[in-house]
Amino acid sequence: MTGRTKYTAVRIETEIEKNREEANWAKVIDLATSLKDKSPDCEFLADFLVGEGRLESYLEEWPPIESNIHKAKLGLMDARKYLNAAANDMGKKAGVALDAYLLLGKLYYACGNYNEGLKSFKLAELHTLSEKKLPLRSLKIVAESYAIKGLCLQKDSSGVTSKYKKAEKEEEMYKCFELASDLTLLYMQELDKQQSATFTNTGTHSPQPPAVNKNLSPVLEQALQQAPVMLIQQNKFVETLDRYRASLSAVECQTTNVVRLKLMCQFAEFLLQGSVAENYKSPLNSPPHPNSFWKPKHYNGINQFIPKVDCEETILVLLVAEAMAVRNAVLSQSPEFKEARLSAYQDAASVYDLLTLATVRWGQVSLLQESLERAMKFSFEEPHLWRQHALSLISMGRYEHALVVLKEVIKLEQNSSVNCLLAAKICYEHLNRPFDGTEFSLQAKTKELAYSSGLLGRCHLYVGIGYHLQARAAMLKQPKEEYNEKALTNFQTSVELEPNDHLCKYYLGLQLALTGHIPEALATVSEALALQPENSSTLHLLTLLLSANRKHEEALEVVEAAIEEYPDSLNLMYVRAHLELHEEGGERALVTAKQMLELWKNLYEGQTSSDIPECDRKSDTRSVFQLYTSEMSDKDSSSLQAHSIAASRVEQALSEVASSVSSFSPRPGPQRSYMLLLEVWLLLAELYLAVDQPADVLKCIQEASQIFPLSHHILHMRGLLHMHKQEWTDAKLFFQNAVAINPQHVKSLQQLGLVYHYLGLQGLAETTLREAAKIDPSNHITWYNLGKVLESLGEFETASSSMATALTVETTSPILPFSSVPLCFD
Repeated sequence: MTGRTKYTAVRIETEIEKNREEANWAKVIDLATSLKDKSPDCEFLADFLVGEGRLESYLEEWPPIESNIHKAKLGLMDARKYLNAAANDMGKKAGVALDAYLLLGKLYYACGNYNEGLKSFKLAELHTLSEKKLPLRSLKIVAESYAIKGLCLQKDSSGVTSKYKKAEKEEEMYKCFELASDLTLLYMQELDKQQSATFTNTGTHSPQPPAVNKNLSPVLEQALQQAPVMLIQQNKFVETLDRYRASLSAVECQTTNVVRLKLMCQFAEFLLQGSVAENYKSPLNSPPHPNSFWKPKHYNGINQFIPKVDCEETILVLLVAEAMAVRNAVLSQSPEFKEARLSAYQDAASVYDLLTLATVRWGQVSLLQESLERAMKFSFEEPHLWRQHALSLISMGRYEHALVVLKEVIKLEQNSSVNCLLAAKICYEHLNRPFDGTEFSLQAKTKELAYSSGLLGRCHLYVGIGYHLQARAAMLKQPKEEYNEKALTNFQTSVELEPNDHLCKYYLGLQLALTGHIPEALATVSEALALQPENSSTLHLLTLLLSANRKHEEALEVVEAAIEEYPDSLNLMYVRAHLELHEEGGERALVTAKQMLELWKNLYEGQTSSDIPECDRKSDTRSVFQLYTSEMSDKDSSSLQAHSIAASRVEQALSEVASSVSSFSPRPGPQRSYMLLLEVWLLLAELYLAVDQPADVLKCIQEASQIFPLSHHILHMRGLLHMHKQEWTDAKLFFQNAVAINPQHVKSLQQLGLVYHYLGLQGLAETTLREAAKIDPSNHITWYNLGKVLESLGEFETASSSMATALTVETTSPILPFSSVPLCFD
């Protein structure tokens, strides 16, 4: 009979161990009670098991966090009674006292009694435990004990009386968290292994293993994250690096998925903060992982990518994190998956935000854009990632696509004006769509009036920019005046709303200058400079205003001072070249133009031979050359500017045709850089023409033709060269071709009218010059040439009026037209 009782006890104990591993605590308590009844010798074991079962089942429902402390003090009284009963000398003989003390430490932590918890761990002699292979349940208990001891030390402020004691305590805390981290990872690996073995033994035909129903407990998750944080607090950055790597290179298992993702994000943040800096060392140089019973298994194998610098490791970690986040994404839009979908999205959004910081910092925007493209499939109606996607597309130069994405963001955030302003900026700056830009700006103003976010002044500014650009594009006098009036009104309103915004005053000054109010414009631009003294566009505008006021020497001083501040600004150097041509002659201007050519080589030549996408390249330039040459400063301005994109497309199409029927082939590389070079060559040609060196003019034109052979600017320059040689027929042909490509090119119309005059075709000359005057009535050269033509026709009164208009206009004409000042949004 005794043998049968013993057999029954063994069977019950085996059943208890199985249920402990499976965390089936209700069954454990029932079996422990049965064991106590059938085998009185197992009383202390049974007490321990009941106490353990009640503690764990309670904590599954009410995790050990601060908000549950008050509830735990009442809810865990029964569990504490049973565990205390097992934590004595008799419990030691039964072999359960050690585990009872460890679980009491956990119980006291849950109740907020941190000092008692530390005493329990001391009684268990936790610090003296030797490393040996442990059963699965014991492994978890020891892991949690080290984690909770570290947390209790963190919470308990007693006993710290000196700096030495504090350092000693911090070292002990870190040691606890480090051991807890390793044991946690090892426990999860062993759990996965057991689950896989169970799956194999069942012989099921299911293609997938059963889902792991174990969740990482809050204390273990906290320990994993707290270990590197402790090192950061102690300024041990190299050790932090090794700790993160040790945790993240452990063989992955299902249960650690969520915490691994969090660790990766924290590791990426740590690297992005630059704390390691010069002390960074490649993982290749990291200490090897020691073999130990309490260390998790780590990945090791051949053909692994080893980052050499911190930026490589940061992006590598974030790309792995992204792969995990995308894998965990919930695509179903069903209401029952809402919480899971939101949680997965938030994890992914954190990864993408960090990836944005990393890729933009190191010029890898194309990589970011690819990642965000993948994120769209689980970002339904989530405006944050859609906006990030739009911004990445803008950085890539894919403005049409970016605008489409932004329209979706505008639908998702119906009360936000910022997205409308961003869409307007793209229309103005890159897409030559001032009407669409104005519409977006008006939408932004409407939203801002209904749901204010402090951007009403900026909305009026953007509306004004839209009307300003529409006025430039208008062909008829009445609509042009209406648009100019609307632009001026909105700029004035923006200044009233935002008196300290330099951009508002900059655009008001520009609009006043364009409408001929030079003194008022000077005063407004001076106010803008007082608010932002180093803005290059405002300095550019001030230079032109001074030249319009016939203060060329002062204008030259301003632009030279501005170039000292922006030594790589081709735009400002271009203005200086024209002022030097006016004040000091062509030879001095040629020196500046040659410096521009040298500067282009330094800033852009390396880009033209690089395979890196243009948007991902970096240069030291602080102010981009906006390409407003004297030929480009009319209505068309520059082929890279928004309001001349149509002409540029015609030129490009013609050049492609030319390449198919001749030996010309477009240069490979970034077209923007080559267009900058084109304008520098054309400036040199213009200056060589001014100093009567036609051979050098021809060489410059040939260099420019290698870049963009059928540009109307090049054709115009060829016409000027033939005019210089008095080859009127050839000059007429080139000017006609330039006008055919871009009918709005005022400079070509002016010169074509003059050529007709020299050829005796006075009727054609008058018609052509009147057309130029319609496009730009403020150009004194057009009126002067028209006066000459009318005089030859015998219309002396009209000719005199035209000459008088030329004199009047010239008194307020800058060295380059005000339309040459670039759009500015910073």
